[in-house]
Amino acid sequence: MSQTFDRPAADPVALDRLKARIQALRAKTIANGCTEDEALSAAAKVAELLDRHDLSLSDLELRASACERKVYETHRKKRIPLDDCIGAIAHFCDCRVWREKNPAGEASYVFFGLPADVEVAHYLAELIDNAVRAELGRYKTSADYRRFRHQDRHLANASFALGMVVSIADRLVAMKASRDQANETTGRGLVVLKTSVVDAEFDKLDLKLRSARSTSRMVSTAAYEAGGAAGTTLAISPGVSGASPPRSSKRG
Repeated sequence: MSQTFDRPAADPVALDRLKARIQALRAKTIANGCTEDEALSAAAKVAELLDRHDLSLSDLELRASACERKVYETHRKKRIPLDDCIGAIAHFCDCRVWREKNPAGEASYVFFGLPADVEVAHYLAELIDNAVRAELGRYKTSADYRRFRHQDRHLANASFALGMVVSIADRLVAMKASRDQANETTGRGLVVLKTSVVDAEFDKLDLKLRSARSTSRMVSTAAYEAGGAAGTTLAISPGVSGASPPRSSKRG
């Protein structure tokens, strides 16, 4: 005779506790007066909390977890600098991500994955988006920026932002590799297990996604490198072992 069993659910109290910690860190965003250095330091803390949460779950609990989607609204019709970092954020959080537009033509990023992962992905998107805007504002007050002719400043703005998000994306990828290596020492194939769960749930959505066409962009080398330096010096990974990743090559 066959017998059915209820599928165990991940501890909702632990998840609520993690979300509460994220909300507390979110309160320390640039908008509320803290520096980018302090805000991005919080990113590493969130990663630590996320890993503790994941490692506290059994394989059975992870397989039983239902995936969720969480939307980050850009309130913009055009692409924003974060677009060049969004894939790295999703990778860092073991999520899938895609871009959608609402009826008004405004773009949003949709993260899809386990509940704790999408919560952290949304937090990092907000954090990095704010940090890039703040650093760009600071760059515009610099002597280097004032050397650009007025008609060249739009290119300088875009180049600085691109350099910064590419630098941050590189660091997120390096942080993820370090985290995965550390978690492998526990003897659990945590990343493989989570990926299989998310992939299976994602396939059920039956979405018709298309890849964005890559386009060449003109950049100001000086502004791009200034943005890269800003991204490199931000304290995004305190306490994470391993050397800092090299800055990415220039894009033309």
